[in-house]
Amino acid sequence: MACKPDPETNSPDNHKEKVDLVYPMLDAANSRWFYFSSACRPFGMVNLSPDNQTGGAWGSGYRYHTDTIKGFSHIHAWQLAGVSVMPQLIAAQSISPHLNAGQWGKWDDYYSPFNHETEIATPGYHKVILDRYNITVELTSTTRVGFHQYTFPEDAQKGILFNLGGLLGPSEITDGKLNKIDDQTLSGSLYNAPTRRRPKSTPVFFYVKFNHPVEEIESGENGKYLVKIANGTEGPTQMKVAISYTSEANAQLNLETELPGWDFEAVAEDSRQEWNDLLGRIEVKGGTEQDQRRFYTDLWHALQGRRIISDVNGQYPDMTGDTLRIGQIPVRKDGKPKFNHYNSDSFWGAQWTINTLWGLAYPEIYEEFVNSLLVYYRDGGWIPRGPSGGNYTHVMTGASSTPFIVSAYQKGIRAFDHDLAWEGLKKNHLPGGTMGKAGYEHKTAKGGGIEDYIEKGYVPYPNPNGNFGYHQDGPSLTMEYAYQDWTLAQLAKAMNKPDDAAYFLRRSKNYKNTYDPSVGWMRPKDYRGNWREPYDPYEYDAGFNESNGAQSTWFVPHDLEGLAELMGGKEAAIQKLNQQFETAEKQGFTSGTSHDVETNPELRRIPINYGNQPSIQTAFIFHILGRPDLTQYWSRKVTESVYKGLNPDTGYNGDEDQGLMGSLAVLLKAGLFQMNGGTDEDPEYQIGSPIFDEIVFHLHPGYAIGKTFTIQVKGNSEDQVYVQSASLNNKLLEKLVISHSDLIRGGKLVLEMGGSNPEN
Repeated sequence: MACKPDPETNSPDNHKEKVDLVYPMLDAANSRWFYFSSACRPFGMVNLSPDNQTGGAWGSGYRYHTDTIKGFSHIHAWQLAGVSVMPQLIAAQSISPHLNAGQWGKWDDYYSPFNHETEIATPGYHKVILDRYNITVELTSTTRVGFHQYTFPEDAQKGILFNLGGLLGPSEITDGKLNKIDDQTLSGSLYNAPTRRRPKSTPVFFYVKFNHPVEEIESGENGKYLVKIANGTEGPTQMKVAISYTSEANAQLNLETELPGWDFEAVAEDSRQEWNDLLGRIEVKGGTEQDQRRFYTDLWHALQGRRIISDVNGQYPDMTGDTLRIGQIPVRKDGKPKFNHYNSDSFWGAQWTINTLWGLAYPEIYEEFVNSLLVYYRDGGWIPRGPSGGNYTHVMTGASSTPFIVSAYQKGIRAFDHDLAWEGLKKNHLPGGTMGKAGYEHKTAKGGGIEDYIEKGYVPYPNPNGNFGYHQDGPSLTMEYAYQDWTLAQLAKAMNKPDDAAYFLRRSKNYKNTYDPSVGWMRPKDYRGNWREPYDPYEYDAGFNESNGAQSTWFVPHDLEGLAELMGGKEAAIQKLNQQFETAEKQGFTSGTSHDVETNPELRRIPINYGNQPSIQTAFIFHILGRPDLTQYWSRKVTESVYKGLNPDTGYNGDEDQGLMGSLAVLLKAGLFQMNGGTDEDPEYQIGSPIFDEIVFHLHPGYAIGKTFTIQVKGNSEDQVYVQSASLNNKLLEKLVISHSDLIRGGKLVLEMGGSNPEN
């Protein structure tokens, strides 16, 4: 069916298709519920894969070093799970799972060991053998339908257990129901009970078709149902499971529209080609086989995690009110919805990752996400920073959707209601908007400190109002709001709103109010204006969101020259940051995985951390301050240390939040970055140090003038990381920057590399 990924191959010519280069097992030993993917389409509602661990949002789902499969779930999404199934053999004398002890008595003894030697996982396809039963399981999918193919032992009594209850990933699954419609058709539903992040119960509906007759269904405890397949059937048993968040009728429609036939091989191949087409938007040449494989694995992750929740007819779940309301996406003349609606983790950190990558390679997907965010605003009154199942979660902090939407607008990705976007974004930046809420603050709006930010010019730490939600980190909130205010001011200028532009530009300077020149760091300040005592800039999460003061001090992407002035000038700032990189290099530029930190909390004292979002921009700060050579040097070091290799035990060395770190890795390796998130009038790209000899971006014809934009890197090697000169379409660049308007015209950027620092 598909080649088994082998990270040890060295020849770049062994694979012709981009999809063949993807290594799905990357970092799978450290997986969280929504991280791993195999039998899935890009952003698919269905994300079908084996589950080795089923409890909790972290450490669950597919875990490479766990040798037992507990089921195959169709939903692995931000705060959502559901419809776990497990094929098995049925004992001869009763409708019961086959037990090693030879007798029936428990509904939870159906797990099976498996072996990686007989496993195949590629984008769109997964194959395993359940050793306990000698059942070969093959999985693929369309966007909304999971497709199973089970090869049972000859003359076996075939059974499939539906697990519609209990803890599954982040959710307690409740009220599971399975109904038999006819001999080959089932339907059902379940609920994802509320979590601390997703405050409302979320329904999942499903519709099931078999190619073989269903003889009987036996119900057990806690939402378990055993489906017996009739004896005497020939060939593999196939099962199609369609998902909907609105109704069983729409689940049926999803199935009948997307997967009317039974050709498993054709569906798997179609999924493979869909992935290949998207991965092929960027072509790289040069480097080792492993470099190329890791690049396309990173790019694959950039199109993962965030999931479609609307049906093929454009209906979607609106959970922003007290009860489920079925909404409708506007449709085109042909009756198809104009865009999809999405489930998504936060856009916190997206300004340095998917803003840039999606804007370059996937503008049509970017535009869909903007429209989806505006649907939430129409329905519930807020543009969300991370919705789940049509429900607000208020995940993380600030108004992270602001730079995401502003960057789209500034890049000409504008097929959305601009006035509505402005209205919703401005609301989020004022009392009553999302800036007033700390992470997961559902019922109040006192944790974000927006009133103090406006009145005092900073968010106090600790919060004088008390504890609400999570991440009530005064200096981090102050800096985040200041940056997001600056991006909103850029949109105000573009939309000819001078008063609003002036107001938010003034607020964007508030970051200065949390800088203490006596210590040279951003520092928590209480409600009365007193600096935190004692103060340790390396203390984790003490006023700084998922970071320490040393890391977060540099979160001023909109005014780094102003920050440098506070530090005593550009040279002083450069020297300070360079010392931080030298120290961080000893620790590999990351604090490690969650397990590493649990074992040794001191790892979090690292001054630069490329395993999480707060300081992933720091290598390009040198570029903005006039030392692009140091950007080239350190970004190469980071890439070699953090984002290289193909191994189940490592990969992102921290938190790969639904494509953010994968996107960052792609951008660092391509040598393009946008410090302010691409939110200025004609967004600029800072040029770094690409690791490949050539990178070709195939531009989308609906959003670009040219067909391709090529980066040609001459004299590239591990020792020659410095850009000696750069020319765009045969014109020498005075600075190592290019504008978005120039890039989308297409052409060629030629970089001459060398081993000597051009600044020396």
